[in-house]
Amino acid sequence: MKKHIISTILISGTLVACSPGTPRLGKSSIDDVIAAMTLEEKAHLVVGTGMEGFSGDSAVVGETKSLVPGAAGTTYPIHRLGIPAVVLADGPAGLRINPKREGDSATYYCTHFPIGTLLASTWNQELVQQVGSAIGNEVLEYGADVLLAPALNIHRNPLCGRNFEYYSEDPVVAGKIAASYVKGVQSNGVGTSIKHFAGNNQESNRMATDARISPRALREIYLKGFEIAVKEAEPWTVMSSYNYLNGIYTSENLELLTTLLRNEWGYKGMVMTDWFGGKNPIAQMLAGNDLLEPGTPKQLEMIINGVKQGKLSESVLNRNVRRILEMIIKTPRFKGYQYSNKPDLKAHAAVTRQSATEGMVLLKNDNKALPFSADVKNVALFGCTSYDFIAGGTGSGNVNRAYTVSLLEGLKSAGYIIDNTLKVAYEKHIAYENKRNTPDKSNKYATFMPLPRPTEMTFSQQTLKEQAAKSDVALITLGRTSGEFLDRKLNDFNLSKEEQQMLKDICQAFHAAGKKVVIVLNIGGVIETASWKETPDAILLAWQAGQEGGNSVADVLSGKTSPSGKLPMTFPIKFEDVASSANFPTEGKMSSMDFTNHGKKKSEEKLWDYSDYEENIYVGYRYFDSFNKGVSYPFGYGLSYTTFQYTNPTLKTENNVYTVTVNVKNTGQVAGKEIVELYVSAPVNAKLPKPEKELKAFAKTKELKPGETVVVSLKLNATDLASYSEKESAWVVDEGSYKFLIGASSRDIKATLKTNLSASSQKMHNILNLQKPINILEK
Repeated sequence: MKKHIISTILISGTLVACSPGTPRLGKSSIDDVIAAMTLEEKAHLVVGTGMEGFSGDSAVVGETKSLVPGAAGTTYPIHRLGIPAVVLADGPAGLRINPKREGDSATYYCTHFPIGTLLASTWNQELVQQVGSAIGNEVLEYGADVLLAPALNIHRNPLCGRNFEYYSEDPVVAGKIAASYVKGVQSNGVGTSIKHFAGNNQESNRMATDARISPRALREIYLKGFEIAVKEAEPWTVMSSYNYLNGIYTSENLELLTTLLRNEWGYKGMVMTDWFGGKNPIAQMLAGNDLLEPGTPKQLEMIINGVKQGKLSESVLNRNVRRILEMIIKTPRFKGYQYSNKPDLKAHAAVTRQSATEGMVLLKNDNKALPFSADVKNVALFGCTSYDFIAGGTGSGNVNRAYTVSLLEGLKSAGYIIDNTLKVAYEKHIAYENKRNTPDKSNKYATFMPLPRPTEMTFSQQTLKEQAAKSDVALITLGRTSGEFLDRKLNDFNLSKEEQQMLKDICQAFHAAGKKVVIVLNIGGVIETASWKETPDAILLAWQAGQEGGNSVADVLSGKTSPSGKLPMTFPIKFEDVASSANFPTEGKMSSMDFTNHGKKKSEEKLWDYSDYEENIYVGYRYFDSFNKGVSYPFGYGLSYTTFQYTNPTLKTENNVYTVTVNVKNTGQVAGKEIVELYVSAPVNAKLPKPEKELKAFAKTKELKPGETVVVSLKLNATDLASYSEKESAWVVDEGSYKFLIGASSRDIKATLKTNLSASSQKMHNILNLQKPINILEK
């Protein structure tokens, strides 16, 4: 008679037998593994292990937090079935983990790459994929399994606190850039989680606000980018957002997470909540939100009791467990990858430096103020941010990096001489301001919050006259930071009185001496420019370029690289010109962080309980161009150190695929890249009201030498021209004559081509409807 050795493992306080016949993930079918799981184990798998300092089983949190310290969360390990915990880590601009570990002298810094808005400003899908690949390599080598990125919510309003993480006001730009990022990260065998699905366009009261959006605006604007990313890149996971969507929490919304995402789009991956998102775990399971993060004991209890009481079918729980297991078996941790903890940070620093230059946007360049001429050596460097450069935003989008190159350091490395008197004055002033603005350390969220920027210094006329006499050029940096938990204030959008005075005084003094003034914008989101942009000679929108920011800016200022970025959003003349301005918070108040109650605090009961998306489909340039509103800088705009000519536009049609080609020639004196944008205007007799034009495709050329010509080819399908009819619950292409507009921006159209389309319709589910009518903007 054979003797069987039976071992026991302690799982959540219960001894569970583990015999040689016990199924194990990877060696047995997933069906067999699920069949062998207890109800408690299934519930544990769909509920994360908790978050240190907030929730969870302390014993399990203690085990899993040591996997990759500082990671956002993990799944629950079930060792007897061969199911490991896998690690989920922030964030969009690079891996976010702790740089220091207890009892360990080594450092675990990650590379801070450019923010999402800058990446989108490159309009270069190949480049973004390369950045994603570098980020994914750090995810792999530091032992994480899924990167909680990219974030691709629409820039509905300039004041959204997380716009720096997001890409664009346009869903095609957002979707294509996100798809490239996902492909790059996942090429390393690690996963991504596209977020925040959906309608998470403000931070104010984000865990309790209701985004009230029409089905048409949802499908054409706020969901389209996610659809592109899902279909083109197949992200491992999707993260549901905090907010309600038309009266239902997104993580509890069956129509969103199952009918649309899975049934219509064909998504096969896993869905997880944002951290502490949603309220009812039973509703989340039923909706198809497979994993609840970071997980709480209360959620675990409710799921177990839900099955026992018949409120939750175990078959639904099994379905969600299956999706999590299908994700786990793809991870490096499950496959036993021996991560090194030593990614090539030097090589990745080079990637971030180069990629950042390509997303910087030259907004103004009068009299060839840029690049600096050969006789520019001595630079008068003004603005606190010149000496305290902003790498990126705060919150989960931040990265613990080894350094940030300031503009001062970047210019000095490029061979420029910086006035030391200014340097000493600014360093003293910044130290004083930072001490005055020290955050409250008793607030456990303090590390996530942006610090107030130092008040700008102003100078006497005599000081400025002396600086103008001994310097070749004045360089002024204006800085803005933002982050998770709160939206920007209106006075953050506008320049302060100190900034306005500084610009006026410096420009006056240096222009009187025949010297030029250049402005660098080290910002994460749109600011007001119309009132002051005529004063300086040049304006470079540097965004927030990651840890190599100062070097990247210096590369552009010196002419080492010609700027080739273009705006993925519109810069309005004033805030009130934005279509959503009447329906967006301007107070900059902190969002609710009452995680335990999953909702608003009493003091916030009247703080943006809902937002009516009355502008409907007229977001960004769709509004400004359709209603003939003036702008400071249009969508798609950006200058170069060279010039380009568009010739020989053609349009060919085959099997409902439209191919537009155009020759682009570098007609200037230096090498450079150009972005070609393809817009489409619908027939004037279209059944549905349409924007004046909509971006449908784009491409960036290679670097063209002076005199060099390249043929740019852009393709789109007839279905890409459809609009969503709420009456028919269908994507509808109207019959008639369409204009294909080849542009250098939404307001710089180089060529117009025409073609006739036949009518077509594709039926969809009648879902995600408004619970009550809102005042829809009509053209």
